[in-house]
Amino acid sequence: MNQIRNQMLIVIGASAGGMAALTALAAQFPKDFPAPVFVVNHMSADNSGEALVKVLNDAGSLACTHAHDEQVFESGHIYLAPPDQHMLIVKGKILVTKGARENRSRPAIDPLFRSAAVAYGNRVIGIILTGYLDDGTSGMLAIKRCGGVCIAQDPEDAAYPDMPQSVIANVGADYCLPVAQMGALLSDLVSRKLPARKQAPDDIVIEAKIAQRVLSDLPAVEALGDQVPYNCPDCGGVLWQIAEGKMFRYRCHTGHAFTSSVLLAQQTVKIEETLWVALRMFEERQNLLVTMSKKESKAHFSSISQRAKDSQVHIDRIRSMLKATARVGERTEPTGDEALS
Repeated sequence: MNQIRNQMLIVIGASAGGMAALTALAAQFPKDFPAPVFVVNHMSADNSGEALVKVLNDAGSLACTHAHDEQVFESGHIYLAPPDQHMLIVKGKILVTKGARENRSRPAIDPLFRSAAVAYGNRVIGIILTGYLDDGTSGMLAIKRCGGVCIAQDPEDAAYPDMPQSVIANVGADYCLPVAQMGALLSDLVSRKLPARKQAPDDIVIEAKIAQRVLSDLPAVEALGDQVPYNCPDCGGVLWQIAEGKMFRYRCHTGHAFTSSVLLAQQTVKIEETLWVALRMFEERQNLLVTMSKKESKAHFSSISQRAKDSQVHIDRIRSMLKATARVGERTEPTGDEALS
């Protein structure tokens, strides 16, 4: 029991450009590395993830497999979150769940980091690698608040610097360095003696339980923040705003969670989808009116023709809005093979 309680853990989050970064890091672990390694790399639901498992197995000395629910973990092994499922850590074992997406992702980085922080406190070493936007920032803050260590890839070393930059700006990294230098640092960190653990803050415990689907009710979410006049873009439910350091996050009572930047990006996606539907409907309406005008008498022709012209005005306006949305060029998280590249 003491061995489980004092076990050191490495939790890693990566996204766009993650395969190269994770491969370089896996190559640095010695065969007798005295801690388990848990990895979340964003991928689409239809991606098997087998390519990344093979690459990591070929890269270094540690065996890599997809995690399984209720699996007892051991040192010297890399556990990769399976596609379309969150990977969580409890005392001595792994939970694999189909909980709500966080930051539009499943698997997501934040649930892994929070669960590890609650279960192992200052025994957790968190690493954020390359990726768009800011998944992992909230989870890394949970690790820091529970006494763990925060490591961010040097943004200049990252193919996509957003995620490490967000951690550095909003959490403050204990170490910021290129991937090539992380292996030696980790070997040193896992050998250090640590003081006794402190109890995890209540809000982190609540969110960890929500990810396990232990909690999914209004009182649990209301304990985290204040209700705001926005709707969850994934389920349409009411959102609660959570103040977290210098940033805000948003969560609905069914479990979906977003940072401000991800919520804005998702709202942009939903707006674009709505505009395309409206464009199609106005174009169909105009086509029907044109067809009707060819068969109507002169008395009704003018009215139908004017309605068709009015529809064209709306069509032109919607097209202009769609072009403006495209010019803004808001970045969204890549999925599938792009996220694994």
